[in-house]
Order: sequence, then C-alpha cells, then structure tokens
Amino acid sequence: MSGALALHTHGRTMGVDRIEVLKVLGPEEACITHLPPQDVLILEDSQAGPVLYRGGERPLSFSDAKDPRIIRPGDVVRLRPNSSLVSVLYRRGASANTLFATERCNSLCLMCSQPPRDDDDSWRIDEMLRLISLIDPDEPQLGITGGEPTLLGPGLARVLEACRLYLPDTRLQILTNGRTFADPDLAERLVPIDRDGTTWAVPLYGDVAALHDEVVAVDGAFAETLDGLFELGRLGAQIEIRVVLHKLTIPRLPQIASFIYRNLPFVRHVALMGLEPMGFAKSNRERLWIDPVDYLDELDSAVSHLANRGMPVSIYNLPLCVLPRPLWPFARQSISDWKNVYPQECEGCVVRDHCAGFFASAGPTWRSRAIHPIAIEEFAA
Repeated sequence: MSGALALHTHGRTMGVDRIEVLKVLGPEEACITHLPPQDVLILEDSQAGPVLYRGGERPLSFSDAKDPRIIRPGDVVRLRPNSSLVSVLYRRGASANTLFATERCNSLCLMCSQPPRDDDDSWRIDEMLRLISLIDPDEPQLGITGGEPTLLGPGLARVLEACRLYLPDTRLQILTNGRTFADPDLAERLVPIDRDGTTWAVPLYGDVAALHDEVVAVDGAFAETLDGLFELGRLGAQIEIRVVLHKLTIPRLPQIASFIYRNLPFVRHVALMGLEPMGFAKSNRERLWIDPVDYLDELDSAVSHLANRGMPVSIYNLPLCVLPRPLWPFARQSISDWKNVYPQECEGCVVRDHCAGFFASAGPTWRSRAIHPIAIEEFAA
C-alpha cells in the first residue's frame, strides 16, 4: 500500500517551554524570508538526519525524528512543551491544507469522521490566526473544517479577515452544516468578508425532512439547513452541496438531485461523495455501508439529471475501476493526500494517477468487490 504521509511525528525536542507554531525553512530561504527570526525553524540535514533549530533569545531544536519525511521546508509545525510530538499544521504543496476550527458541532451525523466533543476549544482561534500568518501567500486553496466552524461566530469572522489580509489570492472552502445561517445576522456578518473567494460546502442528505434529520440525528435540521442555504443564496455566497453516499441516502439519491435542481438553483456545485470509514461511520457500518457497485444506477441517474440541466456535479472519493466509463469525467481526485492510499490491488493500473484511490482508513471490508487494476486493453476499449 502506498501514499498517506502522516501529519505527525515524534522526536527529541529541546528548549520548548510553551506551545510554538513556527515556519520551517531551509537555510537559503530563511535568509531571504520576510518572517522575523523568532517565527522560523531552520531545517538542515545532518548525518544523523534532519535537524530543526531556532536561534536568538529563545533557542529551541527538534531532532531524531521517528519519520524524517514528515517535516519539510515550507511547512508550519506545532511543538508542545514536555512532548516529543511535532504536528504539521500546513504542508507546502499538499493537495488539501485545512484549518481545524473546532471540535464542537450542533449535529451528530451518523457517518461523522470527526465525532464532536463539547469542549471549550476557543484557543484554536488564536492558533489559526497565527497559522494563517505563516502560510505561503501563494497557497491556491485552504479549507476550514470542524466540528461546525460557524459556532465560532465572531471568531470565525476574525479568521476569515486574517485570510483576506495574509492570503488575498487563496480560495477558501468552508465545511459547514449551514444550520446557523438560518440566523440572517450571522450570515450577513460572515458571507460578505470574501463572497467571491469563499465556497461554503453544505451537506444535504435528503429531499424530505425525515431522511435528512435521521442522518444528522437532529429533529428540525432539514428546515434549518434549507433556511441557511436560502440566506446564503440571498447574499450571493458560493455554495457547494454535498451528499454522502450510503445505505440511507442512496434509495432517494435521484430525488435528492431533482430537489437540489428545483429548489436550490443558485448553488454552484454538487458533490456526490463516497463514504469515509472513520469515526461514527465505523460504529454505524450496518446502517450505512453499501458497496458502490450496487448503487451505480442511482448514482448515474443523479449525475445525469444534474449534468443534463447544466448544474456542475462531481463524484468524490470513489475509484475509477468501480465506475462505468460514462461517469469517469465526473470523478475527482478528492481525498486529502495525507489520508490517501492505493492498496496492492491498484498495482499496474494504467489510470491510477488519475484516480481518487482510497481513504487510509478503508480496509478490505470497506472496499468494493469490483476493485481491480485497469489494464491498457480495458482502458482503450
């Protein structure tokens, strides 16, 4: 199995007496950076492996990394006192850098990959502000996720304003359940900060309230989500609707597509997403798992309905070998590179470089029975 370079490693730290969020640079780039020296960790190679250090009045260092591949020039890392753990908060050149806003959420989705915790983690706001100031200004896209980011309220506004200050050319994609936007005051506070450069990705799991509310485990969530979507639409926000494909949503997937087209014509994009086997999805496997090869008719119907009417639609998180050829143009390499793998079954596949592959958490029992390497003869057919 290949892929999925982790975001954490252990090693030996010295001089770390408080939480530090720092930019990693090679010696040459460190000499020309606009960042002050106290914000920079210099990365040098040695016979014993890479060494990171900061000089000046508060020197610190990190060495003997368990996995020396993980920390590279351009990254932003977090070091903690009395800990051997170093975490990569931003990775230069990664396909999907993300700010983690909060673990709190007002939904309890059956397939949530990041089960919520009702803890006060407002400290994350200051960490995000610090991180944003250290991200490469030419970063093309940055995600914001949680939990439910809009629960930060004014704190999220501060984060968005910092992004516009430090990263004016970076597109933002914010994952939100949309329910809090039923409050027009909140929508009017957040959306105008960067209406043209921000996409709000909102899940919709049914065309009827009972289905959506069952999936998110909150009565009344369907009505709140629609109210929130209409507020976003009223303000001219860029919206992506996301539908996770599983045993509960598949039976009405064609109706969901029709509902989106008829009732939400202002959305910019619709993403039909394969299930990520993490968090609650694992404990709810019996309620959720369905082999993708068994829902191709419903998927084709939904994609065709939207595409034929001019609404942009994509398929996320599904490998090409499972999909019929007419659906390949809609499939995207959508899995973040730090959790993206290609198992042994993919060896020799001629379309691997164009395929979404699999989540690292998707063991054999979470993969379709149709998985196989595509040979040149099949590709050319």
